[in-house]
Amino acid sequence: MSPSTPNHPENCPLCREDGGTLLWRNSQLRVIRVNDPDYPGFCRVVWQAHVREMSDLDPTQQQQLMQTVFAVERVVRELFTPDKINLASFGNMVPHVHWHVIPRWQDDRHFPEPVWGQPQRTPNAVRPQVSDDALAAALTTALAAANGPN
Repeated sequence: MSPSTPNHPENCPLCREDGGTLLWRNSQLRVIRVNDPDYPGFCRVVWQAHVREMSDLDPTQQQQLMQTVFAVERVVRELFTPDKINLASFGNMVPHVHWHVIPRWQDDRHFPEPVWGQPQRTPNAVRPQVSDDALAAALTTALAAANGPN
């Protein structure tokens, strides 16, 4: 794969930058907060190395990734009290393993459509406000329990 190919790590936005507000990182993974006022608590769990598919990870790495996704989901549920959590791993636009952890409410902008779908309403509900520092602290505690030091 040459450096001019879109799939080359030099051209991958998740290799070049964090991809949002960095909340937590270890040697394998990072958790970032997506700046989306309609979906406070929207996070991404990103595998640090440029890996295209989940099946490219060995079973231990797959388990570490999913333990992290589940820990982030638990923290988002606790802090933001959504009606539902959407978990998604596409990688169509950015072929780098990452998971979206998206809090959803029945009256959110897109419900029941996906957040990438057509808006269904103008949001007017007040959502829980959790600072980056508070979210990062909760994630650090949860992820230490899920993954141990790394």
